[in-house]
Amino acid sequence: MRAAATAAGLVGALALTGCGGGGSGDDSSAPASRTPAATASAGSGAVTGSSDKLQGSWITTSKGTVVALVITGKQAGLFATGGTVCSGAAGTEAGMRMIHLTCTDGSEDRVTGMVDSVDKDGMKVTWSGKLGQETYTKAEGGKLPSGLPTALKQ
Repeated sequence: MRAAATAAGLVGALALTGCGGGGSGDDSSAPASRTPAATASAGSGAVTGSSDKLQGSWITTSKGTVVALVITGKQAGLFATGGTVCSGAAGTEAGMRMIHLTCTDGSEDRVTGMVDSVDKDGMKVTWSGKLGQETYTKAEGGKLPSGLPTALKQ
């Protein structure tokens, strides 16, 4: 139950952060801390185009942690229980769908990911390093996807 409640909070927060601020579209006055990193780490390429199939909010659980990945246009954000917050870019790069993130806590678990497959219900991402492949479920309309684990009743 706790994992589901935490995931619901993450989805709600993502729904709020996914909303645009309106205005003229000129972000030149936006503080740097609020602007996601649009480039990849040194040594890796940058996404050159957005991918419609990647758009949306995606949820997974990994080692007892709820992970939410949100992709809007070429921008990507990742939030995990425990405080990990990452931002960066997602889209096409050299004919592949890629995700490049920089995390505020220095975590390198989800820095570069290649999207192996994506459809209306799920997405498989293989992250460089020891984390490997994760399977995400699409979260529609701020609602949790079915099948998330819940705590056992005592």
